[in-house]
Amino acid sequence: MPIKLPSTLPAYDVLSKEGVMVMPEDMAARQDIRPLRIGLLNLMPKKIQTENQFARLIGATPLQIELSLIRMSEHQARNAAPAHMEEFYRPFSEVAETGEKFDGLIITGAPIEHLEFSDVTYWDELSRIFEWTQTNVHSTFGVCWGGMAMINHFHGVTKHVLGRKLFGCYRHANLHPESPFLRGYSDDLVMPVSRWTEMRRDEIEAAGLPILLDSTEVGPALVEDPAHRALYIFNHLEYDSGTLNEEYRRDLDNVQIAGAEIQMPVNYFPDDDPSRKPQNRWRSHAHLLYGNWISEIYQTTPYDMGRIGFDRTDLRG
Repeated sequence: MPIKLPSTLPAYDVLSKEGVMVMPEDMAARQDIRPLRIGLLNLMPKKIQTENQFARLIGATPLQIELSLIRMSEHQARNAAPAHMEEFYRPFSEVAETGEKFDGLIITGAPIEHLEFSDVTYWDELSRIFEWTQTNVHSTFGVCWGGMAMINHFHGVTKHVLGRKLFGCYRHANLHPESPFLRGYSDDLVMPVSRWTEMRRDEIEAAGLPILLDSTEVGPALVEDPAHRALYIFNHLEYDSGTLNEEYRRDLDNVQIAGAEIQMPVNYFPDDDPSRKPQNRWRSHAHLLYGNWISEIYQTTPYDMGRIGFDRTDLRG
C-alpha cells in the first residue's frame, strides 16, 4: 500500500522515481479504509531533504499512510522557502486548536545541541507538544535532538556536551531481539551518528527505561518509553547514503570561518578515502525499524481516532 502525499510535494516525485508507492489525495479518498495518520514535526533546516527521508521509510510499509507536515507556531524557518512552508506545513497551534489526533508523530532533530533545552526559543511550545502527544497521539518517535528533548522532558535525563563530535558510522548491538520494534534485526548493525552531545547509559537505566540498541563507542541509540508510548533514537538511521558526506563538505567549507579542526566521518568512506563514494550499510535496518513501528501502531491504535489518548497504557497494552 502507498503513502498518501500531495502531488505537488517534492517528495511525491522523488519517491515515485525510486519505486516507492505514492498516492495522490483524491485517489486515496476513494479507498474504503482508514489510513494511518502520521505527523512529522520537522525541526531540521533542510525541510525537503528531511521530508524525503522520513516519507521514504514510512511509505515502504504495506499500509496506507497519510503524512501531515507540522511546524512550530512562532519559529520561522530560515533555510526553507516561505512558499513551501506556507503550502505544505501547518503550525502546531492550528493543529492543537482543531483537536486533531494522530496515530503516530515523528519529532525530528534540530541543529541546536549546544543550547540548554530551556534556552531554545521554542522550548515552551515544544514542551506543550510533548504533553499534547499524551492525549492526541498514539505513538511518538523522537529522533536525535528531538529524542533527547523528549526523554529530558518526561524523565529529566540530562544531555551532556562532548569535547569532540561523534561523527561517522558506528556499530551498535541489539540488546533486545525480542522487541517487536527490532523484529528482523541482526545482532549488530552500523548506524550513522552526527552529534556533539550524548545521553548516558546509567542515567537512562536509572529512569527505568529499556535501551534497545547500544554502542560501546557512542553510547545508547534507541530507547523505549512504554509509559509515554514513545521511542527515542539519538542517531540517524533515516540518513541518505550521502548525508554525512554533505555535512563533512559543509564543515570543510566553513572551517575558515569556524576555525575548528574538521574531522572526517569515521568508518564511512571506503578505506577512509573521501574521494570514494560511501556505501549505505544501514538502509535495511532503517526500513525495519520504521516498518516495525508502523506495524505496532496499526495493531494497537483505535479504529475510532476519537479514542486515541483515552488509553494511557503502553503501545502493546
